[in-house]
Amino acid sequence: MAHSVFVIDDDRELRDSAAHLLTRSGWQVTTFAEAEPALLRLEGLAPDVILSDVRMPGLSGLELLDRLKGTDAPPIVLISAHGDIPMAVEAIQNGAYSFLEKPFEPRRLLRILQHAAEAHRLAQMAGRMRAELLRLSGLDRVLLGNDARIVGLRQEILDLAETRASVLIQGETGTGKELVARALHRLGPRQDAGFESINCATLGPAHFEEIVFGVDGRAKGALRGADGGTLFLDEIAACPLDAQSKLLRAIETGVVRPVGADTEVTTDTRIIAATNEDLGALVAAGKFRADLLYRLNTFELHLPPLRERREDIVLLFEHFLGDVAETYEVAAPSLSAEDTAALLAHDWPGNVRELRHIAERRLLAARRGTGSVGSALTQSEAGEDMPGTLREAVARFERSLIAQAIRTHQGRMDAVAEALGIGRRTLNDKIVKLGLDKANILG
Repeated sequence: MAHSVFVIDDDRELRDSAAHLLTRSGWQVTTFAEAEPALLRLEGLAPDVILSDVRMPGLSGLELLDRLKGTDAPPIVLISAHGDIPMAVEAIQNGAYSFLEKPFEPRRLLRILQHAAEAHRLAQMAGRMRAELLRLSGLDRVLLGNDARIVGLRQEILDLAETRASVLIQGETGTGKELVARALHRLGPRQDAGFESINCATLGPAHFEEIVFGVDGRAKGALRGADGGTLFLDEIAACPLDAQSKLLRAIETGVVRPVGADTEVTTDTRIIAATNEDLGALVAAGKFRADLLYRLNTFELHLPPLRERREDIVLLFEHFLGDVAETYEVAAPSLSAEDTAALLAHDWPGNVRELRHIAERRLLAARRGTGSVGSALTQSEAGEDMPGTLREAVARFERSLIAQAIRTHQGRMDAVAEALGIGRRTLNDKIVKLGLDKANILG
C-alpha cells in the first residue's frame, strides 16, 4: 500500500516540485498552501507523514507541531529556507521527526519521509495489537474505568507481564490488587504454569515458612508449587521478620531450603507482592528488611482508591449491577438522580469491593420492588437485606459458602471442592452460575 503525505507550503513552486517528486516515487500526495485547511482534512485522509514549511501565513510549522503534540497525528518533517541550528534543535525537541533546509536534496527528502511513514504505520499497528490484546485478555473489564490512572495501569500491566522481574502492587484494601497480580500472570509467558496466592496476614509466624517454603518430605510449599509460574504474596508487610531473609534468598538465587531439610532445592518462581501499608516506614521502624523491599519493588504499580476516581463510580456500579442481575436472573434497576448522588457522595472506604457489595444489595431490594442506593449503603446485613425468594436465598447462601471456602483454602480449588463435598466440575459450574469471581474474593 502506497504511503501518503501532506505537503504544506505557501511557496507554490516548491509545493508543486515536492508533489511531483513524491508522486513519481509512488506516494499519494495532498498539497496545501496553509496549515489550517490541512488540519481540517487530517482525520479524514489520515496521511502517514506531514511535510510542512516553518514560516507560513496563519499557522506556522512550529505552531502546527505544537497543536498536534500529544495526539496520534502522523510525524511532522519541517522544511524552511530560513532554518538554522537553534530552530532545528527547537523543532526536534518539540517533537518534529526531522528538519530540512531549502533547497532540499531529493533523495534525502524521500529517505526521511519513507522512514517517518514506516515508523508511523508500525506505531499504529502496535496500537491496534495492544488494543486487541486488551480486548482478548479482558483486562479492560477486569480494570474497568476511564480514569487516566486506570488507563495507564492497564498499559503498565501489559508492559510488565512480559518480564520475570518482581512487582510490588500498592493500594488500599478492596482496590483489586490480586486482580492485577492475576492479570500480570495470565498475560505473560508463565500463564500455562501455576499461580499460587498467599495472604501473609492470615499465616501465623509459626506456619509461614511451612506454607511458603514447604516441609521436608511432607509439603512442597507455595514457592515450589508455583515453580515456573507466579507466587502472589498479599499483605507482604505481615511477612515475619525471621522469614524475610529466607524469602530474599529465594528471590535472589532461586534456591530454598524446606523446613527440616538438609539440602536446598531450586525453583523458578516469579514473585508479585502487594501491600496497603507504607513499607518504607516499616523499614525505618526495623520491621521490614530494606534489601527485601528493594528486591520486591523492582517495578511498582499503584492502584488509586475509588474516592479519587469518582468519574468511574457510576460506570463501575452499573457494570456490577448488570453482573448481579444476570446472576439472579432479574432486570437491573435504573439509577435515579438520587441514586447517582448517593454513589458520588459516599467515600467508599472499601473501594471497588464495597461498591460491588452495594450493587448486590440494591439489586436484591429492587427484586422486591423497594430500595435505593442510599438505603443499600445504610442497611444492615441482617435486616432489610434479606433475599425475597427461596431461589435468591439459596443462591445467596451458596455464594457465601463457596466464597468462604475459597478464602479458607486460599484459592486452591481442589481443596475447596473437597471441603464442600462436591466435585470440581460441579464447583466450576456453580461458580459460573453464581457469578463468583475468585480474584475478587481473594483480593
